[in-house]
Amino acid sequence: MSIFLNTSLGKNNLTPKQILSDPVLFLAFGFGSGLAKKAPGTFGTMSAIPLYCLFAQANSFIYGLLTVIVTVGGVWICDIAAKKLDEHDFGGIVWDEIAGFLITMWLVPFTWQTLVLGFILFRFFDIIKPWPIKWVDKQVQGGLGIMLDDVLAGVFAGALLLLLGTSGWIILW
Repeated sequence: MSIFLNTSLGKNNLTPKQILSDPVLFLAFGFGSGLAKKAPGTFGTMSAIPLYCLFAQANSFIYGLLTVIVTVGGVWICDIAAKKLDEHDFGGIVWDEIAGFLITMWLVPFTWQTLVLGFILFRFFDIIKPWPIKWVDKQVQGGLGIMLDDVLAGVFAGALLLLLGTSGWIILW
């Protein structure tokens, strides 16, 4: 029984081995997490946690700079991956989830409480896709389209997380 989604991925029928051995696809598939049979987006978001823990050691300017690099670079990574797979926004492409989660956590301090709540809120907005996230998901193509709905989900989740913290619903500091 294979741990991978399928033995062939995308319209170009790439194998998991090809995904893992190609540097761009390896990143696009969230270091391999996007190959999960079920819920690759959730596994992709989980793969962002070690990166978040590393980034969280820096000050907020450096954290923000690294997050912008991940996000802007993600447009290129996701665009190339979609072309190599010959399929727009293939479910295993999860670099957008990594960027979205990093955006969610940008302005809140690192605590286990914010980590768990940020994860839940980001997945909620990424899955439910309230307006305008759903509109962007349907209308914008290419690498930008793959990334932008998750960027917005990250902004929504981060704003709500910050609001909950500043209003006293959760303790951030």
